[in-house]
Amino acid sequence: MIESLLLPFRFAFMQDAFLMAAIIAVPTALLSCFLVLKGWALMGDAVSHAVLPGVVLAYIFGFPLILGAFGAGMITSLATGYLSDNSRVKQDTVMGVVFSGMFGLGIVLYTSIPSDMHLDKILFGNLLGVGARDLWTTGLIALGVSAALLLKWKDLMLHAFDPAQARASGLPVGLLHYGMLTALSLTIVATLTATGLILAIGLLIAPGAIAFLLVRSFGRMLVVAVAVCMFGTLGGVYFSFHFNSSPAATIVLILTAVFVAAFVHRGRQVRRATATS
Repeated sequence: MIESLLLPFRFAFMQDAFLMAAIIAVPTALLSCFLVLKGWALMGDAVSHAVLPGVVLAYIFGFPLILGAFGAGMITSLATGYLSDNSRVKQDTVMGVVFSGMFGLGIVLYTSIPSDMHLDKILFGNLLGVGARDLWTTGLIALGVSAALLLKWKDLMLHAFDPAQARASGLPVGLLHYGMLTALSLTIVATLTATGLILAIGLLIAPGAIAFLLVRSFGRMLVVAVAVCMFGTLGGVYFSFHFNSSPAATIVLILTAVFVAAFVHRGRQVRRATATS
């Protein structure tokens, strides 16, 4: 029984998968708190889908895939911001048009140019196939993003909650805005190998949403989000081994189940408080 439970830890590829899962859990969880507070869930979805043409173009011209993904993510973020500020169309509509257009461009490029690149690994990740180079690249990105978010979390919180107050307080609102977009693009690049483009949005939204339901202090929200995301990523890798399922999909399913449980728990608390008042 014990041997069966510990079996996943005996394989080198599973050890790398566990390490990668732990690495991506921290920046995605921290960033998800700000995205939930700011209402940028669709922005994360937009950027995660829109990096596909950058990945394909980077492959065609022989550049590192992460550079293409980051470039496409930043172009999408900047274009969305510009169109939202200079048109009557609402931001969510602009994001829907931009990310679907970029995703469509990526599919056209992929199908038009012969290559041995596997689209399913880009869309859904290949967590069980990560190597030392992937771990180092993701680790450095995760470290930089996590450090920046933790150092500036109070300023970013004020900017996300009340941009007008942040501007009145003398904070560099523009720098914080584009810094957040840069962190978002880098984090999606970091998760590219592990969860792919489609499932990255689950890591970028679910931990913050769960923590938002469970705690009221933003500082505690950051801690809870990291703990929940670490549980989801490591648990997803572990259970995917025993159930022979996709690690990325299993991670998202676990986070979804935790969100439902947190939602039900929060609803019961509200009903009890209403009944006693």
